[in-house]
Amino acid sequence: MFQSSPQQPECPATVEAPACPVCPEVVAEPLSCPEPQVVEKVVTVQAPPPPATAATTATQKHLPIVGAVEWATVEPANIRMEARIDTGSATTTLHAENLQLVEKDGKRWVHFSLLDPATEEQIAVEERLRRKVVKKSGDGDKQTRYVVKLWISLGESRILADVTLNDRDMEYPLIVGRNVLVDTMIVDVSRKHLVSN
Repeated sequence: MFQSSPQQPECPATVEAPACPVCPEVVAEPLSCPEPQVVEKVVTVQAPPPPATAATTATQKHLPIVGAVEWATVEPANIRMEARIDTGSATTTLHAENLQLVEKDGKRWVHFSLLDPATEEQIAVEERLRRKVVKKSGDGDKQTRYVVKLWISLGESRILADVTLNDRDMEYPLIVGRNVLVDTMIVDVSRKHLVSN
């Protein structure tokens, strides 16, 4: 009777080492892939947003921004007064007193006086009459007003504009209208006194 010899354990099948993505060849002995090297440590920091700053110019024309109320200088009298900037008004209006229409050398001139708020002094001014306008008040009365040309300075802007003279009380002695504002400045009605004069 033959005795069966004890079975020899079988050798495991040779497993080919997997290819390393870094090494170009498969080698007989399994190699481990090299550890990745840290070239630069990236730290993410949450920075707070910068505080909002108010614009000082607007549009590509870099027009200055003015508030709803500004200090303005009226020339030739060089009187500095508070002005309301009114985009709803087509023309600029100035409170004037002692209005008189006179003729000199065949041309019409307007004599008037302006109150200097700093000194409470009346300053006499004489300018050529450009035209007359008739304004109708809320109660239906018609009033003839004189229009003259005056220099108005707001900040660094100085504009020669038609100004309607008004001898009625106004909240501000000067109302700057669109004839001064268009293409020269932008109005921010939520702010006041943005430009120095």
